[in-house]
Amino acid sequence: MNPTLTPKREIYLLFTLAAIQFSHILDFMIMMPLGPILISALDISTHEFGLLVAAYSFSAALSGLLAATFVDRFERKRLLLVIFILFGLATLACGLAPSYFTLMVARGLAGVFGGIMGAMVQTIIGDVIPFERRARASSMVAIAFSFSTVAGVPLSLWLANHFGWRAPFFLIAVLVVVFTATGLRVLPELRQHINTDKRSHFFTAIFTVLRDPNHLRALLLTSLIIFSGFTVIPYITIYAVGNVGISQLDIPYIYLAGGAATLITGRLIGRWADLRGKVRIYRLIATTALLPLFVVTNIGVVPLWLWLACTTAFFVLVSGRMIPAMAIVTSAAQPKLRGTFMSLNATVQSLAMGLATSLAGFIITQGNTGQIIGYEKVGYVAMTANVLAILFVARIVMHDMRARAQNTAPK
Repeated sequence: MNPTLTPKREIYLLFTLAAIQFSHILDFMIMMPLGPILISALDISTHEFGLLVAAYSFSAALSGLLAATFVDRFERKRLLLVIFILFGLATLACGLAPSYFTLMVARGLAGVFGGIMGAMVQTIIGDVIPFERRARASSMVAIAFSFSTVAGVPLSLWLANHFGWRAPFFLIAVLVVVFTATGLRVLPELRQHINTDKRSHFFTAIFTVLRDPNHLRALLLTSLIIFSGFTVIPYITIYAVGNVGISQLDIPYIYLAGGAATLITGRLIGRWADLRGKVRIYRLIATTALLPLFVVTNIGVVPLWLWLACTTAFFVLVSGRMIPAMAIVTSAAQPKLRGTFMSLNATVQSLAMGLATSLAGFIITQGNTGQIIGYEKVGYVAMTANVLAILFVARIVMHDMRARAQNTAPK
């Protein structure tokens, strides 16, 4: 049995995990609004910028695959904090990078550790939080995304506009130091999952996970959800400046408005999913998300207030899908293999991000006047993947829900 926490300690745990996740998400997200600045400062094309974003994702995919071979052999707290410290050092290297090539390498290193870290956060939630409260717990950790958009990205853009593009990476490195100290005090030790039986070979855990058809279905669902978002997300700011007519100085308002809205809606979606059914709520939100996916990738020159209304709806619904989805995917894992499964899930997420970003980078081009050409095609690709995920989600069996039903059944 894993430790049963008091309600107060559970809240401390979730906010600490959210803080660690905040650092990881901000590090990934900040690259997208920095797009126009980096393209100008490094004298690169939109395709080269897409590769810079994708480098993080592909590295995270590789590290997630490697982590799946050992993650369930170590105590959760210690492993998470060691990876977090290494992530902070890689992010510091991003801020110190003297060229496009060295920045690419540093982004790859940040992705290596960030990919493992995100999986570890979700694994700890699955280990500690009961199934009936798991969507709400996931929504609290999802605050990391909301807070990074409402505060982290605008602050980072302000620093970038006043002190250069390196400043946001230095900020994240400082946050890693602060949140590591907090994690040492708050996170519980989790070692009940460790199996002392000798494994026949290095990849035993991975093969065990992949032999389960339900695990494969959950991994496919994850890839469809992530792909449908990250074909569009990395190029929103470039499209806003080049096509919608939004000033670079107004870009922080996109993240401020979207983040503020998701701070409110994230908790509501989590509570709603636990009460009404995770699959049902996922389908409802994902279906509604089709509208902003279409509008954001097809809209022309509009006033700032109308663009903010569109992008806020995009953030609320496209990111909101992930709250019930992560509860479904986490619960699809066999508990004794959850760490390995979530590491593989992180690999699938990162591969989907990298492939989506790269594909979109090949589809779109930038005209002589700075306009993005072909963004509407990217939107149609995203909508197709989203529809496939909606149709597929009901095929996932949630082990924790089944176990709970068996435990409460009349004897």
